[in-house]
Amino acid sequence: MSQSLSKLYVHMTFGTKKRRPLIMSEWEEDLHAYIAGILQQYESPALIINSVPDHIHIFFRLSKNYALAKVVEEVKKGSSKWVKGIENGNKKFYWQGGYGAFSVSGYAVDIVKAYIENQKEHHRKRSYYEEVEEFIKDYDIIEYDPEYFWD
Repeated sequence: MSQSLSKLYVHMTFGTKKRRPLIMSEWEEDLHAYIAGILQQYESPALIINSVPDHIHIFFRLSKNYALAKVVEEVKKGSSKWVKGIENGNKKFYWQGGYGAFSVSGYAVDIVKAYIENQKEHHRKRSYYEEVEEFIKDYDIIEYDPEYFWD
C-alpha cells in the first residue's frame, strides 16, 4: 500500500474589493472563525487568521487532497456570502478578484504567526500596498501586474 506525505504551509492574503474598509471590528473574529471552519472542511487547518479593515491574512497548512486555487475559491466565496448575511454585515461586501499565496518553510512558522498576529500594529506604519510589494520582492514573483492585482 502506498502513502502520500505532505506538509505545505501557506501564507495567503487578499483585500476587500478596491481596498474598501469593510471588515468591521465587531464581527472580524467571527469572520476568522468562519474562515477557519471552511479551511477545516478542506482538510487545511488554519494556524492563525487576522485582518484589518481592508484585507486579511490567513496562515494555514494546505491539504494534499485539494488544490490551492480550490481552497482559496471556497474561502473567498463562503466568507463573502457569510458577511452579506450576518447582522451588521454588508450586502455590498466583496473580496478582490486575486490573492497572494506564499509558501512558508516549517522553520519560519512562528515568525509568520507573529507577523500575522501583529497586523493592526504593523499597518499603523505601512499600507497594504507596501506590504504586498515587499512580498513580491521577497518571493521574487515575476508574474505580478499591479493593474490586474489591485482590483
